[in-house]
Amino acid sequence: MSASPDSLQIETLRGFNRFYTRRIGALEEGLLKSPFTLTQARVLFELGTGKNATAGEISDTLGLDLGYLSRIVQDFASRRLISRRKSSDDGRRILLSLTAKGRKAFQNLDQSSRSEVSAILAELPPATRDRLLASLQDVQRMLSDRKAEAANEVVIRTYRVGDIGWAIERHAQLYAEEYRWNEEFEALVASLFARFANEHDPAKERLWVAELEGERVGCVFVVRNEDDPSVAQLRCLLVDPKGRGLGIGKRLVAECVAFARSAGYPKMMLWTNDVLVAARHIYETAGFALAKEEPHHSFGHDLVGQIWTLDLR
Repeated sequence: MSASPDSLQIETLRGFNRFYTRRIGALEEGLLKSPFTLTQARVLFELGTGKNATAGEISDTLGLDLGYLSRIVQDFASRRLISRRKSSDDGRRILLSLTAKGRKAFQNLDQSSRSEVSAILAELPPATRDRLLASLQDVQRMLSDRKAEAANEVVIRTYRVGDIGWAIERHAQLYAEEYRWNEEFEALVASLFARFANEHDPAKERLWVAELEGERVGCVFVVRNEDDPSVAQLRCLLVDPKGRGLGIGKRLVAECVAFARSAGYPKMMLWTNDVLVAARHIYETAGFALAKEEPHHSFGHDLVGQIWTLDLR
């Protein structure tokens, strides 16, 4: 593990961030005097420069929370900037594309951005301009490579002593912080993990933990479904914020599916709630299909529970 940065290094980077966001007008209500925020502009750019994409694909590309992105998509739809249609290859995938109005908005924003950058570069002598662009390429390469290295450093392993206590604590803390779920959720998670620890069959049930640089950042487990023991059930998928953006959730779910298939289960299912948008995207990407949903009041909130299934044959 590399040495931690000192205070001067941290403040130097923060200072540059503040300078650059002011320089490009990112803090203004509308980017480049447009009706779009910086984040909205980035979504518009992805749709304007790429082929049709799903919200999940845009979320992965930009590193945006899928729930936040969904609100942007809904806003764009209400302004008639985008259209939505089912994929011809997979009816579960909803493809987004710009309408004629949306493409005009993108072209106007893109031209404004080009003009703004051109004005910034025009202020600099040619030699200084070349140095700036070379340095920016170095910055992008270094930061991009670090993320790829971090993904390669993720280890997925089966559980050992201490993991279950950590998993219960992190579930309780994160869901309280991010969704304001109360102690009822912690009690449920504790009972599920305790049952696994005391009763699981290693041949048919298994728990995995994800580590990044030796630190726990995720977990998930597979057990027999209580109502139908022939069905595998995925439970308690969690990715700590420290590990998000590295594909850990997808890898954990892939481990579950591969194990369930090798253990001879013909079918797999899971229960989740509709507010857990990022997790649902992972399940959908892995091939799960929504089978049932039902409103309920749990963990201090009105929620919509969902059952997703996957045929393993």
